Amino acid sequence: MINVGIVGATGYGGRELLRLLCAHPQARITAAASTSVSGDPLAEELPAFKGLIDLEFETFDADSLAKRCDVVFVAVPGKASMAPVAALHEAGARVIDIGPDFRLRDLSLFERYYGVSHTAPELVEKAVYGFPAWYRESIAEADIIAVPGCYPASILTPLRPLVDAPVSSVPLVVDSVSGISGAGKSPSQAFHFPEMNENLKAYKIGNHQHIPEVEQELLNRFMVQFTPHVGPLTRGILTTITLRPKTLFDPAPFYNCYEKEPFIRVLGEGKLPDINQVRASNFCDFGWVCDKRTGNIILVSAIDNLLGGTAGMAVQCMNIRFGLEETAGLKWAGMTP
Repeated sequence: MINVGIVGATGYGGRELLRLLCAHPQARITAAASTSVSGDPLAEELPAFKGLIDLEFETFDADSLAKRCDVVFVAVPGKASMAPVAALHEAGARVIDIGPDFRLRDLSLFERYYGVSHTAPELVEKAVYGFPAWYRESIAEADIIAVPGCYPASILTPLRPLVDAPVSSVPLVVDSVSGISGAGKSPSQAFHFPEMNENLKAYKIGNHQHIPEVEQELLNRFMVQFTPHVGPLTRGILTTITLRPKTLFDPAPFYNCYEKEPFIRVLGEGKLPDINQVRASNFCDFGWVCDKRTGNIILVSAIDNLLGGTAGMAVQCMNIRFGLEETAGLKWAGMTP
């Protein structure tokens, strides 16, 4: 049995980790830390877990967590995980960070896109990018795992196998629509119900913080024009990618690498996914259209941003790291309606 701690358990990502782990056949939630509700029973703050998790939230203490936990998930907002990850690592804990602080190798890009200097640069090289399909062997030995962002997970899954395909140097055009939960739990005017109901809007065009993460994991072979949108749905991401091949080609052979991947479903040409089929699951579905009229290839992917793009992939990484069945605790079909 793996003893698990969660730092930042009251946010949306942390809550999804709790939901998955309390039903995991080989994991035991040993500790839940939160600065905002320390000392309160978890089931009072999060009533959905009444009768499932009998713990009190505690103040973050790296040494205490390291002694009691085989692995600690850090689920705090971006730019806030550098200190706790560093403290946990120094205390000897294995850490899985679902935030962005240890994803980027080029720290000048981290400073540019996140607006702060990295306070634990020596740990960035030790961190393994938590994308199982491409880094499974490294994840199995890692002491710090940086889980991909939700947008990058939806983009990289269909694109990464094409890094050696005959694609032109024209920037890849990526348009993604995310549910409002992608903005996190903290309330704001922009995501207030009257603002988002029956609304759809683009934001951070050309300067979204996930751009360098995507380009890094595409081995810096492509430039990405990324336009994120937020829509009036709670969870899920639908991503549409337009790429310009040098000559039109069949992408199917490039996806043979995913044949044995447990949570990547390659739908094929002309078969396009939708969020309903992946909601509350760890799956990424994608398909494509080869447009002979324009000469473009259009890829479309769908994930659940809180699960397939965050907590589910984090648990998958935990399973790999501890030699468990990779699908343990994650065998959920999409929830629809």
